[in-house]
Amino acid sequence: MATASVEQPDLTKVSILGKDSIHCGFHLSPYIADTVLTNLPASTYVLITDTRVAKFHLESFEAAFTDALAARPNTSARFLTHVIPPGETSKSREGKAEIEDFLLDNSCTRDTVVLALGGGVIGDLVGFVAATFMRGVRFVQIPTTLLAMVDSSVGGKTAIDTPHGKNLIGSFWQPSYVFIDAAFLETLPQREFVNGMAEVIKTAAIWNEDEFSMLEASAPALFAAIGSSSSTTSAGRTTATRSEAQSLLLHVITESIGVKAHIVTLDERETGLRNLVNFGHTIGHAIEAVLTPTILHGECVAIGMVLEGEVARQLGVLSQVGVGRITRALKAYGLPTSTKDPRIAAVPASRLLTIDRLLDIMKIDKKNSGPEKKIVLLSRIGKTYEERATGVKDEVIRRVLAEACRVIPGIPRGNPVRMSTPGSKSISNRALVLAALGNGTCRLRNLLHSDDTQVMMSALIELKGAKFAWEDGGETLVVSGGGGAFTIPPAGKELYLGNAGTAARFLTTVCTLVGPDSSSATASSEFPEGYTFITGNARMKQRPCGPLVDALRANGSKVKYIESEGCLPLHIGAGGLKGGTIQLAASVSSQYVSSILLCAPYARDEDVVLELVGGQVISQPYIDMTLAMMKTFGVEVTRRKAEDGTLLDIYDIPRAQYTNPEKYAIESDASSATYPLAVAAITGTTCTIENIGTSSLQGDAGFAVNVLKRMGCKVEQSENETTVTGPPIGQLKAIGLVDMETMTDAFLTAVVVAAVCGEGSAEGLESDVPKNTTRILGIANQRVKECNRIRAMIDELAKFGVKTKELDDGLEVYGQPIETLNKNVSVHCYDDHRVAMAFSVLATVVPGTILEEKRCVEKTWPNWWDDLTNKIGIDVEGIELAHQSPAVAKYNPEATIIIVGMRGAGKTHIGGIAAASLGWKFIDADHVFEGRTGELVSQYVRSKGWTAFRQAESQIIQDLLAENPTRTIISTGGGIVESPLNRALLSGYGRATGPVVYVMRDVNEILSYLGSETARPAYGEEIADVYWRREPWFREVSTHEYISYTGGFHAANGATPGEIASACRDETARFFRQITGIKPNLSEALAQGERSFFLSLTYPDLLPAVPSIPLLTAGADAIELRVDLLNPSGDPVTGPPNIPSLDFVATQLSALRHTSSLPVVFTVRTASQGGAFPDTAEKEAFALYNLALRHGVEYIDVEISWSDKKIQDLAARKGASQIIASWHDWSGNMKWNGAVVKEKYALAERVGDIVKIVGKALSIEDNFALRAFAAAHTSKPFIGINMGAEGQLSRVLNTAFTPVSHPLLPTRAAPGQMSVQDIHTALHLNGQLAPQKFYLFGSPIAHSMSPHLHNTGFEKLGLPHKYHIFETATITDEVKAVIRAPEFGGASVTIPLKLDIIPLLDEVSPEAKAIGAVNTIIPRKRADGSTSLFGTNTDWRAIHDLARNNLVVGITNETTALVLGAGGTARAALYAIHALGIKTIYLFNRTRAAAQALADTFPTFGIIPLDSLNSFPKAAPTVVVSAIPATGTTTEKASDSAGVYLPPSLFEAPSGVVVEMAYKPAVTPVLGLAAKSSGWVGVRGVDILCEQGFYQYEAWTGRKAPRAAMKAKVISLYDSQQ
Repeated sequence: MATASVEQPDLTKVSILGKDSIHCGFHLSPYIADTVLTNLPASTYVLITDTRVAKFHLESFEAAFTDALAARPNTSARFLTHVIPPGETSKSREGKAEIEDFLLDNSCTRDTVVLALGGGVIGDLVGFVAATFMRGVRFVQIPTTLLAMVDSSVGGKTAIDTPHGKNLIGSFWQPSYVFIDAAFLETLPQREFVNGMAEVIKTAAIWNEDEFSMLEASAPALFAAIGSSSSTTSAGRTTATRSEAQSLLLHVITESIGVKAHIVTLDERETGLRNLVNFGHTIGHAIEAVLTPTILHGECVAIGMVLEGEVARQLGVLSQVGVGRITRALKAYGLPTSTKDPRIAAVPASRLLTIDRLLDIMKIDKKNSGPEKKIVLLSRIGKTYEERATGVKDEVIRRVLAEACRVIPGIPRGNPVRMSTPGSKSISNRALVLAALGNGTCRLRNLLHSDDTQVMMSALIELKGAKFAWEDGGETLVVSGGGGAFTIPPAGKELYLGNAGTAARFLTTVCTLVGPDSSSATASSEFPEGYTFITGNARMKQRPCGPLVDALRANGSKVKYIESEGCLPLHIGAGGLKGGTIQLAASVSSQYVSSILLCAPYARDEDVVLELVGGQVISQPYIDMTLAMMKTFGVEVTRRKAEDGTLLDIYDIPRAQYTNPEKYAIESDASSATYPLAVAAITGTTCTIENIGTSSLQGDAGFAVNVLKRMGCKVEQSENETTVTGPPIGQLKAIGLVDMETMTDAFLTAVVVAAVCGEGSAEGLESDVPKNTTRILGIANQRVKECNRIRAMIDELAKFGVKTKELDDGLEVYGQPIETLNKNVSVHCYDDHRVAMAFSVLATVVPGTILEEKRCVEKTWPNWWDDLTNKIGIDVEGIELAHQSPAVAKYNPEATIIIVGMRGAGKTHIGGIAAASLGWKFIDADHVFEGRTGELVSQYVRSKGWTAFRQAESQIIQDLLAENPTRTIISTGGGIVESPLNRALLSGYGRATGPVVYVMRDVNEILSYLGSETARPAYGEEIADVYWRREPWFREVSTHEYISYTGGFHAANGATPGEIASACRDETARFFRQITGIKPNLSEALAQGERSFFLSLTYPDLLPAVPSIPLLTAGADAIELRVDLLNPSGDPVTGPPNIPSLDFVATQLSALRHTSSLPVVFTVRTASQGGAFPDTAEKEAFALYNLALRHGVEYIDVEISWSDKKIQDLAARKGASQIIASWHDWSGNMKWNGAVVKEKYALAERVGDIVKIVGKALSIEDNFALRAFAAAHTSKPFIGINMGAEGQLSRVLNTAFTPVSHPLLPTRAAPGQMSVQDIHTALHLNGQLAPQKFYLFGSPIAHSMSPHLHNTGFEKLGLPHKYHIFETATITDEVKAVIRAPEFGGASVTIPLKLDIIPLLDEVSPEAKAIGAVNTIIPRKRADGSTSLFGTNTDWRAIHDLARNNLVVGITNETTALVLGAGGTARAALYAIHALGIKTIYLFNRTRAAAQALADTFPTFGIIPLDSLNSFPKAAPTVVVSAIPATGTTTEKASDSAGVYLPPSLFEAPSGVVVEMAYKPAVTPVLGLAAKSSGWVGVRGVDILCEQGFYQYEAWTGRKAPRAAMKAKVISLYDSQQ
């Protein structure tokens, strides 16, 4: 048969199962067609691909097969193509059937050859079709992705997915050929290429160390290979046209395939050896099962490889070198290595990566046999521990997966311990920079394999400053130095340094050495020779680098801050370090000094003279270390001396080139050595650390002698070893003063040991200092490390009950017996390795201690937890923290509250109200200051100055907190934040102990007040300047904000002073009860599972709508503030993007708070979920959420589409606030019985107190599906809504916090939203809300207003109930029948039945018993379904609330009240006044004996019966209640009336409220007299009638009464009758 001449490509063939059937090369389409037609004769050839691949490659294959068939004129073979949808959804039973139907429809027979062109999905699916079609036909794999090339196409595994899992139905069916065309990778997205590299790295890791080493160094070249295009030239088809990068790429692919092919040949059916290719897959597949399809297979396997490497390390079969190399290799290709990778954390499903869920998924791994999980363990790079997967117990895997751990106290099993610590981080980083700058090759031994060194190596590679290779199984790093030649990274490439402070400081100067390149894409007018971009994580962006940048700028280098002044990120201009004299402030960090020293020999123009200025140099030993290492690498620095021989802080550095020594051994890390040595000290055992002794370059090597020996340990130290033996447990001694300036990193270890030290010598301390004191100085720089370490240690030790004191330069620790320390403490580690390892020492003797972020030790000792168990002999177990779900950091609810704010903000006023509402003590710190110093603040400042005042003020605040740790509110002076020490004190208190509340007030009001205030010292500068300087400090130190609202807007809308004062008192009480959690202002209906609603406000500006809020909120249980719809212009928001300012939102929230007491739902709805807030503005959204928490908002609606870390952080700070975790699907694609909604619910349930999921109804049946879903998901309150007209039924049937609208609102917040009235009406029509009957019992009642009051309320809320008059003077059988009838909803009771009704009731409230009258009957359902009748009294509540609401001044111990009368109503009045907290109550009745008898009934109320109203034994009353009929009083002294005379002196108090219980006439004598008295407010009897009726209504219906409408109806009728 004649064939066309096809140019033969240069191929690499790989043998599998005895056949050379895997052909690898470039541009193979013609070759594939020719080979298949020649060697696989058939009647039909069918190429199956997907739409994505077809776009790139189908045309070329059709052309190749058409040409090849045309060259064979004697053949009748057909070539067919079939294109299917891309993605995993095609890899299903249905997808398989669709292909099979295509084959059958086209009359394909058993000799058909099927070609699979595509990635893993196509290969798996088409291979399974081939395995079963006509009982098996031949097929060919043509993989187009790297993952498919090196993995799924090789070995004959085929399968489809089912709802139960991936690849569960399939077969082994070997392809006739596998064609690997590496040119396909040029059209592959880089992420997909990297996805495949995970499998390539895996294969090298299990089989071939040389190949692995090549991969470690080849990332740039491989990316270059796929970044070029050879499609037009077919370059690479032959070796002559193949580039070096193409050859490397083909080599990588064929080597990886070769390993798998060899393994498959030996174990085709996966009975043992073939398990090895599953390294990383046991855990990786479990992660993939949760994160698919968002996170790719290779990305999950990459994480799995690191975690399974850690499993092997924990079991003692793999060293940290191996784990570190795997991690570094994966990072080099941009693969994730942790579930905390931002790409993983940003996926909402990542919240479901719980340990139990992952272990559960691993149970069904096909490798398992029995209960143990099977994991491939490495023993070193290129070699597995066994030639099969190894059984591993769950607790081992759990410890690796856990983000936290618990240390089990005990005596170390390894005692006496002998071990070495990892290489020094400080020396490792210096050695890497020196070797990269040097000429020649240097072999570094004992390099630290950690995050920090990985960051440094990666950066040096990106700068093309050095080449790295490994020898001795990774124990030796071979550095080929670049001689100081560095290249600008590509535009857009950031050098990301994480939280690696050493790397950041060193590389800042290194980047100035980068060679100039005016052609660089980074070149601009600002940086004409280009720049390098360095950045880090959030904490790194807070750590200072300003002094170093200032020095470099002064020397001529171009450096630009991109975000915050003084911190990363930076743009660093290329062009070289000029040289000459450089002045550097070195009082913050010695790393600045070392950074310039290391690079100074490469100065461009002249030798460097480095002068250190600005005070005492920090950490001189680290500078000495740098100088010693520079000398080893061939450059000697001279430190100048004074004439008397004193060393100066001036260094002369010659221009020179470093010469790399052939070998350089890195010392073990002396800081890390302190931890095992401290374990020996605290447990009374012995530990020897190798490679650390008297000859060490590191200052921390002196820790054993200078700290532990003084504490009572036996210490032996040679040049290269240190041994510590601790005294018996509990016998360590406090050492008094210790200066740790030369070993600052070791201070954390000293602190935890000092915490359990008993009384010692108190050496170096004042005589009055306790003997258990250890005072550590010289460590001020530790405030700017990975965290503020001094504050961190203080805050975390406080959890154990250990007392400390912060000093400017350190801290004091007051030791106590081990047994007195608090157990089961959870230590927050601040993502700081030193904090975690230090507290792990304390955990060896304190049971139950949990270290929350165990992985932070990876910075310097990645295998610390393994070494603690395996080498020291202290067990560690993995812990999944509750906050994964998440937990909430809570204060003691009774922790003292500190109030800060400007003078004149209202701190004393607000603090006093808050203290009264909580029943706590209030302390004004300035008053205490004056009392304890004997001077006014102004006098003290004049005589001693501001500095002395601030110091004394700080001490008094500390003393007050020590004296009053609970149930106290302390108001501080306005200038407390001027002192950095005070700011640190307040910030630390707020983080760990209790609330710090910033009381705010309009700046103009403050300026006005302070302009006239003279009692306090003058500022000596403009008040406004003081305000704006302090304002950011107040925000910085505070945990909460309270706006001191003076009611201007409400006054403009007609509110009385009493109403404004009442609103202020109510909001103050609500705020402080909410933030403490003592009495959160949450919806009772929601909490009790009853039907509840929240009103969705849609105003762009609430202020004009304030008067309408009470009317709008009728029937609602909460108010939703739609923050995304707010607009300061007042114009409606028509769509995204809309981001209102924080200050505007705060003002809106405050106005709402002072208008309504209902809980607030704070919602920031994004555009994709139906709102106006930008989907990409996550930072701004969480700033708003933080504002809500600071203002004590009760409910925060948080969309689960935001990043998990942000939500977790918010939830950890929520206090008593609750999170509504929400998801809104506007597409209509989400089905209530589908997988998507289940996933969303699971995510929301984990982070929310309430779950809200909103879909879109396309038919009425969608509402029933929603209710079925809701019935099956009851673990938390669930808001389930369908939008649109078809979904309105869902709003009717939803019971928890249904969002509602109101006809008066400008717009509805969502389509289909209904009012409370609409929903109640619909419920009635659907038979879900039965009509009830309510009654008024008593006589005479024919003209009662109560029916009008209640029936109006029922009507306004759409309730089908009716209120009837039942006139009777006695309890009849009919009354008894009525109150037991099924339709009975409740009753009001008036004279003469308030006592007679009681025997018919099942229960009576305490207040009704005390008053001796029931005016309200409430039926309640028992657990068994029967009804209980409950009697109470609402008259007293009406008196109480209306009196309180109309008082302008607050109630104090001197406040008094007066009750007129001695009947039943007077009893209710007395009860109400006592409940107000008034301790003196005057009682007057015409018959004094009756008054005395009533007073005797309430002996604890402080009642004083009066003989006359002309004078009072104590202060004149500010609350007066008249319980005498109007006809029984008079204001006319000479009247012949028998009424009680009311003298004008009755209202001699400056202000007050009078409550008239009689409601006819409209103006009674007592109300008339009050109206003539300035400052007094009158409450009419009709107001009392309405108020008590509102309470009845709400108790009966469970709904908030529509008060405005109900009262308007009654007042209208009342006025018409006057």
